[in-house]
Amino acid sequence: MGEERFERYLQSFEEGPPVSIRMNPEKMADDSWQIEEATPVPWCRGGYYLKQRPSFTMDPLLHAGCYYVQEAASMFLDEVLRQMHNAFVNHDPSAIRPLTSLDLCAAPGGKSTLLRAALPKDCVLYSNEPIRNRANILLENVTKWGYENHLVTNNYPKDYRKSKLMFDLILCDVPCSGEGMFRKDEATIREWSEQNVEKCWQLQRDIVDDAWHCLNSGGLFIYSTCTFNTKENEENIRYFLEQYDDMEVVPINIQPEWNITGSLLEGFHEPVYRFIPGISRGEGLFMCVLRKSLPTASSQKRGKQEALNILTSPLRHQTSALSHQTSALSPQPSALHVDLDYQSAISYLRGEALVLPEGTPRGEVTVCFQGHPLGPVKNIGSRANNLYPKEWRIRTTHIPTEYEPILKKI
Repeated sequence: MGEERFERYLQSFEEGPPVSIRMNPEKMADDSWQIEEATPVPWCRGGYYLKQRPSFTMDPLLHAGCYYVQEAASMFLDEVLRQMHNAFVNHDPSAIRPLTSLDLCAAPGGKSTLLRAALPKDCVLYSNEPIRNRANILLENVTKWGYENHLVTNNYPKDYRKSKLMFDLILCDVPCSGEGMFRKDEATIREWSEQNVEKCWQLQRDIVDDAWHCLNSGGLFIYSTCTFNTKENEENIRYFLEQYDDMEVVPINIQPEWNITGSLLEGFHEPVYRFIPGISRGEGLFMCVLRKSLPTASSQKRGKQEALNILTSPLRHQTSALSHQTSALSPQPSALHVDLDYQSAISYLRGEALVLPEGTPRGEVTVCFQGHPLGPVKNIGSRANNLYPKEWRIRTTHIPTEYEPILKKI
């Protein structure tokens, strides 16, 4: 980092990490909501810094998928996607056609939910996580986010390569040594070692090799880590560029006031983007945007109308997807729904049985909080049996007597 940067980084441990959330544009589309004493994250639409960390667990709107608690630097992905989308709309011949997309290392789901919200609705997004219990967490967050055409899979990168399924956009937020999370999570400090760094950069190359073979010509590839060292970042990018003749780096326009750091590897000057706590407002992140070039200069790009036709065509290849458990969490509540007060909403999220208002029809009913679906119950008259998934339930015994909203109705 150099002496000055490193000193500023060390000072950031005195301040503590900022708290930030990202709004769900599908569920919070109108302007009737506000966040008190919040400031926008400049590189992300709908991203906000909060003045302090509230009790997110006790906010039903979090469980309804109205917003996602996400570290601000990771939201830089939104700026990348916005610039790539604008290039496509403006008929830039080098732009990406975001038809079918893959987030290969997606848990717990922050970048995946951002990606799904940023992409056109007709696009299909596969969010994959190789580790089963992490895939279940990913599934929960994706389900609550509530978008269609979003599949969660539990496979290894090599399985995607074998499947022959091809993508126009691939995000590889690869497993890393986690140096960028030192300020936020002390466990990452205890787990760090030089041996783990060596293990990580080699694993990252294997993952990218599998993923690169799944990318269509002209497709966009986003490589990211939450670590600082050049072995897992610039040195890997340099290796990829030497390894793949059809790989090129794509520059992203950034603002000076964002204080994003470029390459720290001597002699390597390709555009890369590094967030360092104490310099940029967020935790540690490294990102580089790559594109797979077309096989020949004479290759024809598909027109916009043809691309729209492809969006609605069935996929030729499928992977084993985890089934979504709660269709009730779509942005619009079903015709048969009941709005709960705060205490009843918390009881529901804890897995308790409810008593619904007199006259509520029997059968499956969607329960909501402030108009936003939380999930289903089965109303049998005297009570409503709770159908909220057991693994999602709030387990704390402390329940606030009053609701302290993070998002407030105007």
